[in-house]
Amino acid sequence: MGIAAELPEAFSERMKRLLGEEYEAFVQSYEKERTQGLRFNTLKSDLENERADCERLFGLRQIPWCREGFYYDEFTRPGKHPYHEAGVYYIQEPSAMAVVSLLDPQPGERVLDLCAAPGGKTTHAAERMKGEGLLISNEIHPARVKILSQNVERMGIMNAVVTNEDSASLRRFFPDYFDRIIVDAPCSGEGMFRKDEQARTEWSEENIRVCAARQQEILDNAAVMLRPGGRLVYSTCTFAPEEDEESVTAFLNRHEDYRLVELAEDELPEGFAGNISRGILKNEDNSMRKAIFRIWPHQTEGEGHFLALLERKSDCRSSEAKVREKKTAKPSVWRDRAGLQTVKKALKEILSGSEMFLEDIYDRLVLFGDQVYAVPEGCPALDGLRVLRPGIHLGTLKKNRLEPSHALALAIRPEMARHSLCLPSDSQEIMSYLKGQTLPVDSEYQGWILVCADRYSVGWGKASAGILKNHYPKGLRLV
Repeated sequence: MGIAAELPEAFSERMKRLLGEEYEAFVQSYEKERTQGLRFNTLKSDLENERADCERLFGLRQIPWCREGFYYDEFTRPGKHPYHEAGVYYIQEPSAMAVVSLLDPQPGERVLDLCAAPGGKTTHAAERMKGEGLLISNEIHPARVKILSQNVERMGIMNAVVTNEDSASLRRFFPDYFDRIIVDAPCSGEGMFRKDEQARTEWSEENIRVCAARQQEILDNAAVMLRPGGRLVYSTCTFAPEEDEESVTAFLNRHEDYRLVELAEDELPEGFAGNISRGILKNEDNSMRKAIFRIWPHQTEGEGHFLALLERKSDCRSSEAKVREKKTAKPSVWRDRAGLQTVKKALKEILSGSEMFLEDIYDRLVLFGDQVYAVPEGCPALDGLRVLRPGIHLGTLKKNRLEPSHALALAIRPEMARHSLCLPSDSQEIMSYLKGQTLPVDSEYQGWILVCADRYSVGWGKASAGILKNHYPKGLRLV
């Protein structure tokens, strides 16, 4: 029995009414193989170089609405390749890549991803920001926020703060603060029916109503955090009008300081025109047609997705903004000056030849327990928030030495390290390293070595007496 026969009856009846003559094509799409996508990490290397490295491995085809995104041959299993461990790419559902393409965050901006786990849109936004500016990546669920933090680390992102808060808490902390906000809201998941059996079995009309109410709460809190003139993308992976255009309409009715951004064809992100629908649902408000977008599984290669681009009018200001002004402060500084000098000396030895990088982070070093971080430039004091990752984790301070972190390894390139060992990505040596095994090294040097798959860093080893002791994290090692 195919997936189409398992669709909830009430869902099918609603889609017949909404799609009319397109319904048959829509249902037939459930019997087709879903497409797989990966998005290259331009923080690691130039996009063209990354593509050249992976073209022969994964049979790539361009995803129209995302310049960094490509469909791959499902039999090539890029999640098992050393490049995945190096953060060269992020495996992501193709339709989901449209969200950041539409929002288009820029270097130097303040960006919030409000419902961020597992991290696809956060990492995409970070890449578009090119490491400049402040990215707050938030997830309310404790288990999911750990996965989010791991993906931020794997992709080598240095300017992100990962928080574990509800949207109301962030609202109190960040009124009128962000230039752009992503609200990829929790939803009923109808667009994922083809890939997610649980979404089909748990679907109900009552759950749609619950999700719609939750979405309104999240949007209301996000509305306070966007600065005047800033932009927000609201997205879901569902077809339910109650969670999509009706949710947007209800939000606009409550917030006169917001408007939908109606983009002309020549203003659309590259690849949107001709690939992403601009409103085909019956009885849809004509005023919304140029401001909302849908990806349909029967029209293109991707799962179901809804997107709306909103802007806060420039002549408004939140009554809560003064709270933000009071809380803005320099992050806590070191009390142990000797410890600070130990960290600086160790970093200079490990990252010899990276003076510009080091000078950039020296004034942003903070200590949480024995863990050393560099907070993003311009980051406010985070007191009172549950923070998992207050920036780039640099290492652990142990007595009079610094043990460099896995996050630091993934954030730098081979030429930035004092010593590096580049192993072929198809070699037994790199697989042995990823399994946690020691390796022989032809060097009298004793100390930290950056291990790479081809030219992409994957972790640290420590050389001693011709042996490279493995420091790849135990929880990440291949079985």
